[in-house]
Amino acid sequence: ISLFIRSIPALKKKIYTPSLRMVVCIPSGITEVEMRAVKESCERVNGKEVYLIHEPMAAAIGIGIDIMQPKGNMIVDIGGGTTEIAVISLGGIVCNRSIRIAGDDLTADIMDYMGRQHNIKVGERTAELIKINVGAALTDLEENAPEDYIVRGPNRMTALPMEVPVSYQEIAHCLDKSISKIEIAV
Repeated sequence: ISLFIRSIPALKKKIYTPSLRMVVCIPSGITEVEMRAVKESCERVNGKEVYLIHEPMAAAIGIGIDIMQPKGNMIVDIGGGTTEIAVISLGGIVCNRSIRIAGDDLTADIMDYMGRQHNIKVGERTAELIKINVGAALTDLEENAPEDYIVRGPNRMTALPMEVPVSYQEIAHCLDKSISKIEIAV
């Protein structure tokens, strides 16, 4: 954290480092020791006021849910490395779970699928673009179904450039195993 904060360009121009007010999102399954370590890291880089907020709570606030209502709201926050699942009610987390299946795994699934199914080599960036453009969890979207996405890359055998159209149904099928693990956790 301290390396990240020190790399902020606006702070590099200052002669002295100002005291900072920070809000840091933490996973819902974090231990007290890990929480203290995050807070101390922030204080080490001149964090005067450090507030820690659980990721599902921040996600709920970010999408405009009234977290103070006496009704439960389930939040499934799929990040890069973890998926945070929580039920929020009356301003607190009623129950939560954190699993290590997330966006990076979905990207890896797409890379693997494209190599096996279409014999095309795609990198992380291309797999991310596929996920953004035609990523889906369901194979039968009737409305707002995305157009097929053209994937360009080298053939795995000949290394010659090739183009392959990919549909959201294909991607939903290739992500099925990881999505199922998230569904089981919910």
